[in-house]
Amino acid sequence: MTWENAVGDTFPRFKAAAVQAAPVFLDREASVDKACALVAEAARAGARLVAFPEAFVPGYPYWIRLDNPFRTTGFFVELVKNAIEIPSAASARLCEAARKAQAYVVIGVNERAANTLGTLYNTNLVIGPEGDILLRHRKLMPTYAEKMVWGFGDGSTLRVLDTAIGRLGTLICGENANPLARYALLAQGEQVHVSNYPALPGGDPGGYDLAREIELRGATHAFEGKVYNIVVSAAIDGRVIARVADTAEKRRIMSGACMSFTGIFAPGGRLCSTTVTPGEEGIVYADCDIEAIIAAKLRHDVVGHYNRSDVLSLNLNRAPLEPLHECAAEARSPLPQSEVLPPSDA
Repeated sequence: MTWENAVGDTFPRFKAAAVQAAPVFLDREASVDKACALVAEAARAGARLVAFPEAFVPGYPYWIRLDNPFRTTGFFVELVKNAIEIPSAASARLCEAARKAQAYVVIGVNERAANTLGTLYNTNLVIGPEGDILLRHRKLMPTYAEKMVWGFGDGSTLRVLDTAIGRLGTLICGENANPLARYALLAQGEQVHVSNYPALPGGDPGGYDLAREIELRGATHAFEGKVYNIVVSAAIDGRVIARVADTAEKRRIMSGACMSFTGIFAPGGRLCSTTVTPGEEGIVYADCDIEAIIAAKLRHDVVGHYNRSDVLSLNLNRAPLEPLHECAAEARSPLPQSEVLPPSDA
């Protein structure tokens, strides 16, 4: 049996890049410099989508795993001073790098709210090839001790973008373990997913195998949703260890074998790229063909023929979390005195 592919619709094909790298810890300008250089490097290799780790600018707050929060206020102050407001000169530089590369860029940043210096958000920026910020997704729920650093996101940023490389969505770290968050993107027609993470030190006392968990989540979303999943983690370098590890025990924890995973999964869950050795820096690439989703969905399309929305469905609240809701005052003319005062008994 044969069939012809000469007629009908065509679907995007593109090269994706996953960048495993360490930021210049707690240095916004230097971290942005490094990100811009890596975007240019990936573009020279032909990438039209370049994905970076969680909180790449200016780094993941490792001190939350090492010390009493009352002793780490200085680190938080430093992080706030090096966080990114949107828009700002720092975000404009990232946008210009994407424009020059003619690529979509997904990068994790510590976002400083415009209305307060006391709250940061764990945010993924999605920047388009025209240099515009297409999406600012704030992590819905900081994980574990991260609640000491980041505020809560909301459903207003849980969106899929219709782009020239397909329908693009992103979730941050532990959000990729949330079936409802992942389904919310799949139900919007997601075809390309970016999931980004930090790196954790192998000496972490929690005994958590982050590398295995990241790989498992990455393959799961690619299999269940029949999407391309660009999975990217960070690296830990000596600058991080020197800044946060001021005791022998902290140095032991931070110097253990790095736990990370960076690779790209095809629809159906198969790894379609090489991977980067944990703890090292590098970029992996994969050629992505959106048409490959069609055959993969023939068996299971969980937002189409393999779902029963009359039995199972999901509600998505898109209302933004805002500290102030302004209401227009109703114009009222003064009441006549006779309606204000009781009748005189005189």
